[in-house]
Amino acid sequence: MKGILAVLSVLLFWASQPQEKVTTLYLIGDSTMADYTGDYDPGKDYMKTRYPVAGWGQGFQSFFAKDSLNAVRPLFQSDSVRVDDRARGGRSTRTFFQEGRWRSVYEALQPGDVVIMQFGHNDAAENKTERYVDIEGYKEFLRLFVTQTLQKNARPIILTPVARNYPWKEDRLENVHGEYPQAAKEVAAEMDVTLIDLNQLSIDFFSSKGKEYVSETYFMNLPAGVYEAYPDGQEDNTHFQPEGAKAVAQLVFDALKQLK
Repeated sequence: MKGILAVLSVLLFWASQPQEKVTTLYLIGDSTMADYTGDYDPGKDYMKTRYPVAGWGQGFQSFFAKDSLNAVRPLFQSDSVRVDDRARGGRSTRTFFQEGRWRSVYEALQPGDVVIMQFGHNDAAENKTERYVDIEGYKEFLRLFVTQTLQKNARPIILTPVARNYPWKEDRLENVHGEYPQAAKEVAAEMDVTLIDLNQLSIDFFSSKGKEYVSETYFMNLPAGVYEAYPDGQEDNTHFQPEGAKAVAQLVFDALKQLK
């Protein structure tokens, strides 16, 4: 009997303790946002098959240490933030929806959660019909993601697509995404939801660093014989090395700190 009472006392004690409130931050988007570690490629060793490629969401969790949360209030009214990166390479707004990836996020959403959505790279790929989405379709899928996020009393944040490392003109990077950044802005304004213009933020930031530095340090322009996954080297001005991913993540986190 004493043993049972002791167990009950412990249970009552723990039940009386305040439970830590956790906000989940969902990231939905494409390869530039993805986390290539963990189970992105089940059964494969990231360091051998993909490193050093990194999406900006890959290390985003580290920005949400407890001593940093005050910087992003009132957006996150909780004791901690858990980043759940659902971004996937090659996905447009349409294919992310069609594959059930959005549904899995929608079903898991809780009041107070946050959804950051960044699409556009693959929507604009007219030469890849399996992923291409025209401007009006792009806007419709963003509206869908926003509407259903709000239905769950969660908060949507739309990002314009992060810049690619081209074209450069007179030592300044320019927009390569056509009308898609403007379309994202229009949806955010129409639905009165938060927008972060990551396209412009990254254009300005990369321009300040210069083409040579950005190309060698931030993007996947790799020499031959250095990385196991890329023995012949690589020329890629869309995807990031870890330093580039970290720099873009910092841009996003700094923008979150400015939200009211």
